[in-house]
Amino acid sequence: MSLTINNESFEVATRRSRELETQIQDHPERFRMLTGDRPTGPLHIGHLFGTLLNRVRMQELGVDVFVLIADYQTITDRDAPERIRDDVLGLVADYLAVGIDPNKATIFAHSQIAEINQLMLPFLSLVGVGELQRNPTVKEEFAVSGGSSMNALMFTYPVHQAADILFCGANVVPVGRDQLPHVELARLIARRFNDRYNSGEPLFLEPTALLSNAPLILGLDGRKMSKSRNNAIALAMDEDETARIVSAAPTDAERRITFDPVRRPEVSNLLSILSLCTDETPSAVAEEIGDSGSREVKRRLTEALNERLRPIRERRRELLKDPAHLSIVLARGDERAREIAAQTLNRVLESMHMRY
Repeated sequence: MSLTINNESFEVATRRSRELETQIQDHPERFRMLTGDRPTGPLHIGHLFGTLLNRVRMQELGVDVFVLIADYQTITDRDAPERIRDDVLGLVADYLAVGIDPNKATIFAHSQIAEINQLMLPFLSLVGVGELQRNPTVKEEFAVSGGSSMNALMFTYPVHQAADILFCGANVVPVGRDQLPHVELARLIARRFNDRYNSGEPLFLEPTALLSNAPLILGLDGRKMSKSRNNAIALAMDEDETARIVSAAPTDAERRITFDPVRRPEVSNLLSILSLCTDETPSAVAEEIGDSGSREVKRRLTEALNERLRPIRERRRELLKDPAHLSIVLARGDERAREIAAQTLNRVLESMHMRY
């Protein structure tokens, strides 16, 4: 079975996503959402506008939100750094600072829930090597490494993600188009497990992708926004750092500002970020600026970003003064996730007749 997302399958996923959004609005209590991040440094505005604010929205609607800190996934392509604990607690601070409420959402770390990782063994038996090789994430890593240095953890990364989704019975997974194959694999594994071991009464739900409608935010140099490329505005930055990065962003020589992503991608990206901060359309912002040029775009963007991020940054600084509190939040989330994962693993072993 191919898990490649072509136009036809993307249309099916889009239709499912629209239906899911309506169902969530009507009955949020029926849904559990799984989402998360790798702890490789502070989150940035791409995360804020792309995923974090949506998590808060779902939480406030009444959806049961699970936020995974995917620390094990950091070792798919790097060594575990000595600062991993600080990075993990930094993520907890980011989450709380943007409004994720640990009394309403479950924040947990992958490495602390052994039962999730134990689920990988039966799940791996349900997936073929060829199916993993066709996964876009695996294919990309294979191409980068030349096929010689990709480790087995990276190769099985999509199954790891399926275990993350399925262990807690998540039926909502917010993703972009490029991540759809991971959700499709989780659906496939759920189906195959149910057919093989629980045909009468399915154990696993098939999760549905909730496609993001957030615009793609590029880094301030026009490339993919990334902490390692120094082209992102991190939530942890101060206002002077923000001003320096915005001032260094490339634009073009045209004086009049217009929103034209094809012909003027750099200026248009800055306008898109500015519009997210001000709730105006990029075209309306461009019209306001008119002949004032790219310097005015950068001035407005700096002010808008600092204004939008100021309360988040202040809250984050206060949270980091009390790392013990952050550890308690994480420990409580780990405890809830571990309890659910243990129940799921027990049901899996019973279904496989492996309770002796």
